[in-house]
Formats: sequence, structure tokens, C-alpha cells
Amino acid sequence: MNLSGGYDTRALIEAADRGQVDSLLCLGGNLYAANPDLTEAKRALGNIGTIVYLATKPNLGHFHGLAAENTIVLPVFARFENPHRVTTESGNNFVRLNDSGDTHLKSADLISEVEFLCELAARLHGDNPIDWRKLQDTRYVRQLIARTIPGYEKIGQIDETGEEFTIANRVFTEPKFPTSSGKAQMFTTPLPKLDLPDPEAFGIDRDIPHVVLALGTGRSYAQHNTVVYKPDDRYRGMPHRNCILMNRSDVRQAGLFEHQRVTVQADAGKLEEVEIIFGDIRSGAALMFYPEVNQIFRAKIDPRSGTPAYKRVAAIVYAQ
Repeated sequence: MNLSGGYDTRALIEAADRGQVDSLLCLGGNLYAANPDLTEAKRALGNIGTIVYLATKPNLGHFHGLAAENTIVLPVFARFENPHRVTTESGNNFVRLNDSGDTHLKSADLISEVEFLCELAARLHGDNPIDWRKLQDTRYVRQLIARTIPGYEKIGQIDETGEEFTIANRVFTEPKFPTSSGKAQMFTTPLPKLDLPDPEAFGIDRDIPHVVLALGTGRSYAQHNTVVYKPDDRYRGMPHRNCILMNRSDVRQAGLFEHQRVTVQADAGKLEEVEIIFGDIRSGAALMFYPEVNQIFRAKIDPRSGTPAYKRVAAIVYAQ
């Protein structure tokens, strides 16, 4: 157990891989598939004694991210089915109160995440330091937010007024900033050295038709996070998920051709029978679909944010 402030996602996987995580509660998401190096992710999650997944639908993690002893999948309401009235903040800085939702699963044994978390906290901690079960009332939560977070005072009356509002001090209408000088503080960020390895680094003979690229991962046209609704991508002209989008000049210079089935390899594994698709992508770069391609790379981790470099992974594409 980590008592020093918690883990980010990558630090959690690394700690679990070392056997330092006893239990894990996942609120939605797909922790297994969203990580790079799925072999590591599966092994790490398998070291945890108990994992509880709160989910609106099955995902790959429920089948491959299994705990050592107990894996519990609890179905919960989706956002539009939630029986609570909740607020949302729009991209234009407006906070508005939503109506409560409804579900077509009338006979299903579902619970909202709010109810589950508050009930769990109450059973673990009683009413210390607060009345946890009272937090199941979202109106009460909004009143606490109004008393706690500057700029959110109006949220405390939104149940009565129904009035949407903008958060105070979020939008600047004049060039003055809350700094000692009143001016914006600018700083420079040094650019990293972005070299690509030679084919020998992948154990590939130079005589085999190949090209080393900066591989980025992306979502398809019909995809939300790790949830895939359709196998193709009409925007990019990719007919299925096992494709790689490449610049035609890179393909031809490597002695390869469009629609050829190739192997794509990175530092954690490889994918075979990958179809080359020509597309409007910069020379030296390529794109494949997340999360399937996660299994072939480990990805460098940014030391400040803990975010893996999903958008730039050194990979080699070669003839099978």
C-alpha cells in the first residue's frame, strides 16, 4: 500500500509488478488495455490480491486483467442512466444541472458509482471523518463544493434556481493575469533529441525490406477511448483494425507496397499480417490503432506527468 500520495497509472502498474499492491478498485476505464506492454500489465494485475471493476459494459481488462485471488465485476449505471442529478461543465466554462437518467434494463441489478463508493466508505470508516452515506445525496455534495472551491459558489443554489453559470476567475476578458506583475509568465521547454534506432536494434537484417518509423497510436472513427464500435475507419480509409497508415514514399523507398502484409515490431513484441494503407501522414511517421498496438511497445514515460509516449514509439516495419 502506498501512503505517500498515491500512484499515477504507470506507477501503479510498476508497483503491482513488484507485488506492492494488495487491492485495487477501478472506476470504469480499461486499465489493462490502456497501458503499453500488455504482457507487463497482465502480469502486474495478476499480482494484486483483489480487483474490483465498476463498469458499464465488459472490456478486455475483465478477461485479461485478472487478480491473483478475487476479480469482481460490478455493473453500474452509465452516465445517461444515472438516477442522480449531476452537474457538468461545458467546454465554454458553463456549469449546468442535468436531469436524472433512466435505464432500459429494468430488471438488472445496477447501482450508481456514487452510491457504491459512499456505501463502501461507510462500511470501512463509519461516519469518520464525515457522514459518508450522506454524500450519496448529490445536492449535499454541491453544497459542499460551493463552500469549498472558490468560483463555484453558485453551485450551492443550482438545484433551486436551475441557473447555469460560469466559474469565476476562469475567463480573462483583459490582458491581466493573477501574478505579482499582472503579466503572463512565459518559459521555454527544451526539445528532446528524437532519433530513431537502426534496424539492428530490433534484430532485423538490413537485407530484408524494411523501414524504421516513429509509430503513433490513435483511435478510429467509430471508437470511444478503448471501446471499439466498428472495425473500420472511414476517415482514414483503413478497412480493419490490423492496419498501419504510412506515407507512400516511405513504403516505396523500403521496397514494400500498399496492401502488403508486413510485421510491425517495437521493444515489447510484434504484430504480424499487418496491412499497409497509404495515407496523408508525414514521412517518417506511421499510425496504428490503440489499444491493440499497445502490446508491442513499452513506451518511454514522461518523468513529470507519468504519461507514456503513445504518440511516438520507435518501430520497424518489414516484409514477412
